[in-house]
Amino acid sequence: MKLLVTGGAGFIGTNYVYYVLRTHSNDSVVVYDALTYAGNLENLKSLELDPRFRFIKGDICDRKLLETVVPMVDAVVHFAAESHVDRSIQDAADFVRTNVLGTQVLLDVCRVHNVRLHHISTDEVFGALGMSGVFDENTPYDPRSPYSASKAASDHLVRAAWHTYRQPVTISNCTNNYGPYHFPEKIIPLFITNLLEGKKVPLYGNGMNIRDWIYVEDHCRGIDMVLRKGKLGQTYLFGGRNERSNLELTELILFEMGFGKDMIQLVDDRLGHDFRYAVDISRSEKELGWHPETPFLHGLRKTIEWYRTNQEWWERIKNPES
Repeated sequence: MKLLVTGGAGFIGTNYVYYVLRTHSNDSVVVYDALTYAGNLENLKSLELDPRFRFIKGDICDRKLLETVVPMVDAVVHFAAESHVDRSIQDAADFVRTNVLGTQVLLDVCRVHNVRLHHISTDEVFGALGMSGVFDENTPYDPRSPYSASKAASDHLVRAAWHTYRQPVTISNCTNNYGPYHFPEKIIPLFITNLLEGKKVPLYGNGMNIRDWIYVEDHCRGIDMVLRKGKLGQTYLFGGRNERSNLELTELILFEMGFGKDMIQLVDDRLGHDFRYAVDISRSEKELGWHPETPFLHGLRKTIEWYRTNQEWWERIKNPES
């Protein structure tokens, strides 16, 4: 299969590209990425000599360029997105442009050339949960931040393409990913790298907000199963069944890295901070035969070790002028 992976130089996209090329020897991948702050071509450096890999620098809103790329492939896996909630709160315009307009441009080009598209989304589109319950594929959307609102809009556009045109599309929504190549402004890589620098870790509010964590390779395996086995027009949810409060997560990182609670610095809570996310993954388990395989502590230790041994990678990102 020939794949186009948009946003393939970002965190999850990078891991997915490596997963595909490692798992499917006859597949080839074209990565399409604008290389904004979260896209890093260095992530894919080890693939430079692989004949199955090609990189194209491009904007997801560039219809003319996409018209030359999409006809070359059998399917598109669409990761390209602005994804950091704090940045969306500061300025939502780029999120609307990339996540909404960019997705529609890509949908239009894929429809013209009858190319299958799988769209990657987030559990944040569903809003917030209390202490009980989970989101499922039929949960009404209730986004609470400019980021999640833009992703909700892109999901609706993909779903509308299926209902209106019977365009060959699928969607997946995932919980919080962690693992190698994670941009170090997100909580796990930020805390790991801060501690490696001898700095305190900034914890929002009282740290009681709860997230479910999935190791990125488990997520990539699920995406690949949707692409090859999923039903067109269907939505699949991926999570790790591993809910932890931000405080519990912080204390675990501190313990694993040999630090005490004195390294926690409480900071003002994020505006509109959702309390809890969790998803029902039973459809993915039943229809795809997928389940999360990586125990959280094992995945966290692997992640910490990756940042220990790739210090030059994250230092260039955190300190670009040094």
